[in-house]
This record gives sequence, C-alpha cells and structure tokens, in this order.
Amino acid sequence: MRVVVDYRPALRARSGVGEYVHQVACAFARRYPSDSLTLFTSSWKDRPEPSLALTCPGAHISDHRVPVAVLNYAWHRFEWPAVEFLTRRRFEVAFSPHPLLLPARDAAQVVMVHDLDFLRHPERTEREIKRDYPRLARAHTRRAARVVVPSPYTAREVVDQLGVSERRVAVCPPGAPEWREPPGVLAVDGYVLFIGTLEPRKNVAGLLDAYGRLLARRPTIPKLVLGGGAPPEAQRWLESIRRPPLAGHVEYIGYVRDEDRQRVYNSARVVVLPSHEEGFGMPALEAMSLGIPVIVSRRGNLPELVGDAGALVEPDDVESIVDALERIVSDDDLAMTLSARARERARPFRWQRTAEAVRQVFDEVVRERTGAA
Repeated sequence: MRVVVDYRPALRARSGVGEYVHQVACAFARRYPSDSLTLFTSSWKDRPEPSLALTCPGAHISDHRVPVAVLNYAWHRFEWPAVEFLTRRRFEVAFSPHPLLLPARDAAQVVMVHDLDFLRHPERTEREIKRDYPRLARAHTRRAARVVVPSPYTAREVVDQLGVSERRVAVCPPGAPEWREPPGVLAVDGYVLFIGTLEPRKNVAGLLDAYGRLLARRPTIPKLVLGGGAPPEAQRWLESIRRPPLAGHVEYIGYVRDEDRQRVYNSARVVVLPSHEEGFGMPALEAMSLGIPVIVSRRGNLPELVGDAGALVEPDDVESIVDALERIVSDDDLAMTLSARARERARPFRWQRTAEAVRQVFDEVVRERTGAA
C-alpha cells in the first residue's frame, strides 16, 4: 500500500496532534515495512529531525521549503497543488492528521478530528485554524473517505456536530509512550505538574487560581510546575507567576522535549489537566502509564479515559480543583491507590495497536475505491 501522511504538525515542538502523527507514522513504518510510507513536510525554516529516518525506518521523507501559511492558503482555498504533484509520487491513501483534506489527485483521502473545540470556541484558536477550520471542516469531513478520531467521545461529536455518517468514523486511540526506563515509585514528595500548551482551552487560568487558593490555606504545598509551549496569549499567566502570591511557588519550564519527558513526569506527585475540552487527553495517559495520579476535568473524553484512576473536577468550579489537589497532595494512601489504578488503566494503550487500527482504515478505503469485496 502506498500512503502519504501530512507530517507537518510534528516538525516543531510536538503538541497532541504532532505527537499523534509522529508516533503513529513511526509505529506504522515498523509494523508494515512492506508498505510505502511517505512523510510530507513543508516549512520555510523547520526541517525534519535527522533521527526521523531511524525512528520511521523505510519511510520516504518528502521535505519542501514552502512556508506553511502559503501552502495552507492554497490548499484550504483552492485544494491545489495536489500532494502527488509536490512529491512526484503516486499514492493510494492521503492521510491528514487534522479535519481538512490533503489535496490529492487519485488517493483516497482520510482526515482526523482530535476535538471540535475550534467549532464551539473559535476564539480559543489562532491563525489558520480560526480562519479555516470552522468554515471548512463540515464539508471536508463529509467528503473524506474516513474520519479518524482518538476516542468514542470525539466520534459521537463528529457524527452529531459535523453530520458525518457513523460508518465512516473510525476510533483509533493513541498509545502510551515506550519509556526509556521502567516506571519508578511514585514521588510522594513531588510537585504538582501541568503538561500541555498554555492556552485557554487547557484552563490554565483556573489551575493558577486553584493553586493560589490552596497555597493560601497550606503554604507548604508542593510547587506547581507548568510544562509546555507558550503562545502569545499565555504571557499574562507567565507574568502572574512572577508576582506574589505565586512567585517562588510556580515554575514554568517551557516545552518539554521528548528526551526529558520521563524525568519531568517521574518527579511529579500528581498531574493536573483541568481542560474545558479534550478529545482524548494524552498528558493524562502519559502520566497514568508511569503510575502518576491525575486530576482531570469532567469534560470531553477525560472521564472515559481516567475512570477511577484519578480525580474528576469541574473546570469552571475552582474550589473543586482546590479540593482534589488538597486530597491528593496530603493523603499518601490515596495517592498510592490512584497510582496503581493508573498503571493498570493505561496498560492497553499501545502505539502498535494504533498503527494497526489506522492500517485497517486505510485498507478499507482502498478496497472501497477499487471495488474489492
């Protein structure tokens, strides 16, 4: 099978979409070496990591020095140029890890919807996403041969909100990382950790408010560590942690590179993800796979993912976040119980299984296109 994947979200610091496309592409390359896999990249200044050839063995990397904004404008408005023209290769499947089609002449087009926050709250998004996704996502997902989603929750959203037929939606959950070292013992004296892009959807403001209130009650609570990219709208939060009462108690460590992630997680007592919306919740899964208790919002896919392996809170109710934080940082028995449950809950999630599920989707759309039974 000849497959092309839009790898551009993974070129820079990988957020959830970038991590998904990178991991599933590499797992696909290892699992199906006889398939022809092309990773399409395009940027004026960002180039693929040299190690990509090793992590995705056998994949052809088609890299182009074309600005992302320029190519997106042409693709989103004119659906031109076709990916076959740019790569000088032919494909049976063209996979886009976002809701808009990857322009192709002959290939079956498969898209992915991670969540629909861009549709309900476009003000939380930026640049091309705000400009194009709300306007085009419905039409593109309905035209796609399949819509891949990370969770049953997002599948229901795609059917209900975008009007896509249920039979054309495929759930392909992400996997937990293959950590370099075996999970250790929970750091009972560790910090409170937030991992993710510092953006309004992640409810960073609510987390800082909750931590500040708990700090006023319990001045000896562990520090709060924020890890993740900081877009321009995050500057107000970064300024607030430099001033009392948060100064000296909250640390921003920036984007956490892949080689540092396990160390950062292993030093945490609890991971907090109080998002307003999550199509899946990869930081929660990563933490759980290392046996770290999680506090997550009762929104999106998070309740299904976490189950009884963490504490559920209302993202708009700051006191519920305060209460959950206080319970887990002060009760060692509770923390250890949640730690054991978390590891067990995360066990089934593996990137090889994701690659197998995605490959099945590709096989189905190729069979449909060729008329095979």
